[in-house]
Amino acid sequence: MAQLSALLLPLALLGVSLAAVARRQDAYSALLAGAGEGLRTLARMLPALLVLLPVVQMLQASGAAERLCKLLQPLARALGIPAETLPILLVRPLSGSAALAVGADLMATHGPDSPIGRTAAVMLGSTETTFYTVSVYFGAAGVRRTRYAVPAALLADLTGFVSAALFTRIFFPS
Repeated sequence: MAQLSALLLPLALLGVSLAAVARRQDAYSALLAGAGEGLRTLARMLPALLVLLPVVQMLQASGAAERLCKLLQPLARALGIPAETLPILLVRPLSGSAALAVGADLMATHGPDSPIGRTAAVMLGSTETTFYTVSVYFGAAGVRRTRYAVPAALLADLTGFVSAALFTRIFFPS
């Protein structure tokens, strides 16, 4: 399997080159144009990413995330969300990798087949890194005013979190 993944990129480049030759197109010029557009897109996205990543680190390092989780415990309980999964709820809209780390920690602590582990896994699969996604896609498209996109996306995330807790309880009763 590892050998196949090592060959994937060269095979893809070979396939694209052969397709370009068959169509009598200049594959090298198209590749350079695509790379240039990719770099321009990266340049538009980079400022948002440079701000977003340190914000996640500061929230965790300062203890603000932990204090916010304690404040949200009564609301989470009312919504049927296990209190242990609240760190995912806070971090997931900002950083997918941080949310995966929190989920892995929950599964290592409580077990992947525990209600908390299963809920965490379903939460990670049914929600999005909202601020990252908005900054990347809107930045790439040059959109400056997100207006209703962020509140709607955060509402969708909340729906995903509540649904994950609900359906985990329904499909995996303790």
